Amino acid sequence: MKRKHIQHLYWRIGFGVLPSQLEKLSKINKKELINGLFVASKNVTPLEVDTSEIKEIFRSSLMSANKLDPETRRKIRKISRKKQIELNIAWIDRLTYSSEILREKMTLFWANHFVCEDNSITYIQQFKNTLREHALGNFKDFVNAVSKEAAMTKYLNTKQNKKQKPNENFARELMELFTLGVGHYTEADIKESAKAFTGYSHNLRGEFVFRKRHHDESDKTFFGKTGNFSGEDIIDIILENKQCAKYICGKIYRYFVNDSIDENHVNAMANVFYKDYDIENLMRYMLMSNWFYDEKNIGTKIKSPIEFLVGMKTTVPTTFKNPKQLLYIQKLLGQTLLNPPNVAGWKGGRSWIDSNTIVLRLKLPSLLLNDAYISKVKEGQKDVNAEAKKAMFKKKYGKRFKTETDWKYFNNHFKTVALNDLQNHLLACEINNSAKAYLSALEKVSKQEYCVQLMSLPEYQMC
Repeated sequence: MKRKHIQHLYWRIGFGVLPSQLEKLSKINKKELINGLFVASKNVTPLEVDTSEIKEIFRSSLMSANKLDPETRRKIRKISRKKQIELNIAWIDRLTYSSEILREKMTLFWANHFVCEDNSITYIQQFKNTLREHALGNFKDFVNAVSKEAAMTKYLNTKQNKKQKPNENFARELMELFTLGVGHYTEADIKESAKAFTGYSHNLRGEFVFRKRHHDESDKTFFGKTGNFSGEDIIDIILENKQCAKYICGKIYRYFVNDSIDENHVNAMANVFYKDYDIENLMRYMLMSNWFYDEKNIGTKIKSPIEFLVGMKTTVPTTFKNPKQLLYIQKLLGQTLLNPPNVAGWKGGRSWIDSNTIVLRLKLPSLLLNDAYISKVKEGQKDVNAEAKKAMFKKKYGKRFKTETDWKYFNNHFKTVALNDLQNHLLACEINNSAKAYLSALEKVSKQEYCVQLMSLPEYQMC
């Protein structure tokens, strides 16, 4: 494979590739390289923070008849808030350092597809690990597993879905957001399918419980079929509709290939996916396709805030002395892990950038990696008043973030890269003329300095 294509592949299924890795990967063919990605992601490594304190409460006498007293609930909520911060940070680290990179990038994708949030660290941690487990598996099994997760039954009110008073929230989002897309079902289909999911619930430990006395045993008519359908039956019927395969392939195409859909490519993907709904087979087909590496698809997607932060961290490992500052940055950039804006998730694409977030994105590399230092212009060039800009930025975004950066790691992995070749490793697209002029006007005293300069360009926002 061409080095450019390997870099493109790793920006899309990961967060970039280091020169030391690129050198090794460039010596093997495409089939072997891509197969290696799937082999590396074969195992599932759950991401967990310590929840032993909550588990101990569940085991103790404080829990009676599957209920908790108000004081115990407050205690659990307090622990959960702290632990969710830990889980957020652990997730960022996992995305940065995992050898199961394809599985982890797919988990990030599915987290914005099967959107869910919960204030219980036990339930949301379990939910994210279910996404991780099924990220490259069978889509039918995946949808069924998600439908029975405690976090989801709470989030979309399946827990309140009873035969005496059906709740349609999950049934609606199952079709609108999770499987078919808007316009491919009727209101009657929603009402009938909601009956099939009655009785879905969970216990305090987050284990699925089917409450048979709350389940509607009557016949339901769904998509022209009639029977005493269960939730699993409804999912089977939905997946029989090829629109489901096309809808999922369209979302995967937008996320991994291009925001602009190529109908021919999506239809080809849907033909592969519809055969058995095997996610690994679908991803392998897409990554092996020549069109995935077309020029029109390279460097054309705006990085999500998480892709932007993890991409920087992958190149120059960075640790926040105050972990909450990492969450603060995510909030400023518009994407906080574990805290989606709504059930539809983040829109992505151009919505990632506005007048505020672009300023922050362009300044963050110098703020986090270079002690907020902005390069001075060469002697004889126009003064850009760097100190004034630095002061203004600090005033707008509060106290300077305190970080520890591992430049030794960067130097080890980039030691064979010439200074002038650094942009070919850090940028996914060509630099425009104004950016070239900006770079030429700045002093370049080291690779480290030039790395920060390149990360401060608009072009670094693309992948």
